Amino acid sequence: MSSERTDALAVLARLPSLAREPRQVTELAGGLTNRNFRVTTPDGVFVARLFAADDGLLAIDRDHEYRNSVIAAAAGVGAPVVEYRPADRVLVLGYLDGRTLTNADVADPATLGRIAVACRALHAAGRFVCDFDMFDVQARYYSTAVRRQIGLPPGYDALLPAFAAARAALAIRAEGTVPCNNDLLAANVIDNGERVWLIDYEYAGNNDPCFELGNLAGECGLDADGVADLVTRYYGRPRRSRIARARLFSLVSRYGWTLWGAIQQASSQLDFDFWSWAMDRFESAASGFTSATFDDLLTDVVAED
Repeated sequence: MSSERTDALAVLARLPSLAREPRQVTELAGGLTNRNFRVTTPDGVFVARLFAADDGLLAIDRDHEYRNSVIAAAAGVGAPVVEYRPADRVLVLGYLDGRTLTNADVADPATLGRIAVACRALHAAGRFVCDFDMFDVQARYYSTAVRRQIGLPPGYDALLPAFAAARAALAIRAEGTVPCNNDLLAANVIDNGERVWLIDYEYAGNNDPCFELGNLAGECGLDADGVADLVTRYYGRPRRSRIARARLFSLVSRYGWTLWGAIQQASSQLDFDFWSWAMDRFESAASGFTSATFDDLLTDVVAED
């Protein structure tokens, strides 16, 4: 048994919520800023999230994550929060028995509609304890990359004017912020056949609802028709400006998350190809920012529906 696993098991064993024996522990796949474990005891089945020690570089506040997770659970969208031990860098949640979605699942119109319902439920929850703005996050990540001399994808700086143009256009018809997960991807959506759950609130904060929709669309590879379908299902009717808004935010999110991947490549101890992850997002953002339709999105986002 590795020393890392031994240390993790020692942490789990001293948590009151997981203390009862017999205790079965299985490490879960995924998790790029945590190690996640499924823990079964006579009291139930739980997920323990053990946080990385250097997540401050990534603008993660674990106290915020905990408090926002409680709010999402109260809204019936997030997993139940069982225990939070900041000294041990661990959050314990109730295990959600369901199927983790794939990109193909998200693209299915029926499933897309159910995800839209879950997003509306989360966005109607009580206010989160913090805000999230990708323009501010991108600036923080960029400053970190420059200060630490972290390499960026070639051509990244050349797209800063397009990024700024998107910011200016999105500011014109902003409709306020709501509680958002801000990191929705297929792996953070669980379907038990009756309801859809949204998990992982590391980056949760009050934000524009179209960022949520656009980020999900970008992470899951939805095409323009898929984005339009998602936005239409969310708002209950086609809205030209909101569809453009989600598509612009999709580009903004991928451009910002590119820096997340670059920072992780330079700092993370995980055995994962963060550079390829970053390049996937950068190339997708670059394609959108330089496409012939980018100016159309800047026009449509300020137009009447």
